[in-house]
Order: sequence, then C-alpha cells, then structure tokens
Amino acid sequence: MLIDLPGCALCAADRDRLAHPFVGGVVLFARNWRDRTQLTALCADIKSVRNDLLICVDHEGGRVQRFASDGFTPLPPMRVLGQRWEVDPNAGAALATACGFVMATELRACGVDLSFAPVLDLDYGASTVIGDRAFHANANTVTALASALMHGMQLGGMANCGKHFPGHGHVRGDSHTEVPVDSRTLEQILEQDAQPYGHLCLRLQSVMPAHVVYPAVDGVPAGFSARWLQGILRERLCFGGAIFSDDLSMVGARVVAGQPIGVGRAAELAWKAGCDMVLLCNPATSQDFDACLVALERSCSQATPQRKQDSEARRHSLLPIAPALGWDALQSDGRYVHACKTVARVQIRV
Repeated sequence: MLIDLPGCALCAADRDRLAHPFVGGVVLFARNWRDRTQLTALCADIKSVRNDLLICVDHEGGRVQRFASDGFTPLPPMRVLGQRWEVDPNAGAALATACGFVMATELRACGVDLSFAPVLDLDYGASTVIGDRAFHANANTVTALASALMHGMQLGGMANCGKHFPGHGHVRGDSHTEVPVDSRTLEQILEQDAQPYGHLCLRLQSVMPAHVVYPAVDGVPAGFSARWLQGILRERLCFGGAIFSDDLSMVGARVVAGQPIGVGRAAELAWKAGCDMVLLCNPATSQDFDACLVALERSCSQATPQRKQDSEARRHSLLPIAPALGWDALQSDGRYVHACKTVARVQIRV
C-alpha cells in the first residue's frame, strides 16, 4: 500500500504506519510542501523509517506539478510538447527529453524517487480532467513524445509510470468525482488509446490503470479487472513492470457494478485483479488505513509465494539505483543547465 501524509513533517502515527510491512511507500501532495529544505528533510525522514520505502508524487508539468516554487522549474503542460512536435518533431522530442530530465533531477535532488509520469492518454478534447495533460490526439505522436520524456527521466535516474491504462481521454467524466463509462469496443481501444502501451511495453517500468468502466470488455473499472490487467496488459501487450492502482479514495474506485464498496474491498479487488501496489490517499482516515491493511493481509495470505515475491521485486525495481546530485551541485551540471534553457525558451515562445 502507498499512503499519503497529512503535513510537512512526520508525526508518531505517520512513523508507525510507514513501518508497517504492508506499506510500501508514500505519495506526496502540495500539502506536504513548504520549500526545498523542508521537502528534503521530509524525504530523508521517511527513508530513516525504512530505506526501501518508495517516495512518489504527481509532478507532470502544467497544472499537475506539486512543487513549483523555491527553484523548481515550471514545466509546461504536455500538450505544449505536442504543439511543438507539430511544428518540428525533432524540437518536440528534444523538449520532451529536457522536461523529463529536469523533472527527474530536481525531484531526486530533494529525495523523491518517482513521478507518476508520463500521461499516455489521448487528447480527444472531451476530458476536462485530462485535457492539456495529454501530449496529443495521435497515438503515434504520444508514443514518440512519451518515449523522449521517459528517456530524460532515465538520464536523471528516475523510473517511469504510464497512465491511465487503457485510456482516460475519451470520456468526459472525472473519476475523482464519478464513475466514467467508455462504451467503445476492445478493438477500438486497442487500435487507439492502448497503442502507446503496446509500443512502449519494453520501456515502461510501471503503469497506473484508469478508474473507468469499459463495459464492452468488463463491467468493473480497469483497475479492478483481471481481464484488463492480466489478460490484456500483461499477456497481450507483454507488460512486465509494476502496476499501481489509482487512488482508492476516488469515487471511481468506490462503485463497482453500480454498488458502493468500502476502501478495504476496493484494495482487495485491485490486488486480486493484478495490481502490485494500491494507493490510499485523499482523504484517508485511520479507519480506511486499517480496513486496507486487513483486506491486503487477507488477500496476500491467499496468494502464492511467487505472486508476493514478484510484486515486491517490481516495487523494488522502481527505487533509484544510483545516488542523485544535490541541489547545489545540480545547478552547475551542464546537462541540467542546458535542459532548463530548452524548457524556458519554449515556454517563452508559447
């Protein structure tokens, strides 16, 4: 389970939760941010509880960038990269690589391990929750730009996470507040939205499914569907990395087959469908935390030893394998300086 934190520093209850063997990491939000010094201290404190905890954040750029002051470079929305690609594909790819490198190196300099990026949804112009977070409407363009962004992240020592499988861009509904339904056929989805996952399957290190129902394929949201996660993502598209659930506190994760379910049941369904890690974030109460733990302990006790070992190995594979440059050293790193200039020039033109 990946959990959230209420503030900018750990309290005794936070430490107890992080020490639990069924907790594998933390998801940070803007409420956990005051400045770089505080963020760096918080990440170090989390690692002091358990060094293998995975520290994650949504830091895509544009309107989804949790840390955007005190020296952090403002990253453009991914749609800007798509617009740049239309003018000059090489320049668009270079900008994507620069964004990925800046994102990864700045976060890692403060102790963050993973940003949930890139967004692989297609920009149909329908979804307000995705909108300019998507690179483009064309699947091939999304694949090319995502590949370049992932390369930049890799150069910065960070793994990647493609989201929201198999695609959230076609529906208007926001899974934070409702249960979106995409009525297209499996063939239509595979030929369009899921294409980037097939093309990038050997390079994607983790994937986050959508809290969207695709009734032509399965009657439950993709994150609870063994057909989507195991039959299609793992077997048909040959994805071998880690699978995160999206936040189980979202409305899209709390209604299955038209019936409301508790967070414990949601965690159980996500694990049984094939998720390696489940996210429990906004807002998570002590009762929700306990319910998730009980459900996961029960589910894991029924799983094979191999399944548990594989999931834990995939979680560990997302941890950085090399030390990061500190913030001061980063400012004089030639690649970082060049990447920041690339990002700044394009933003000024836009």
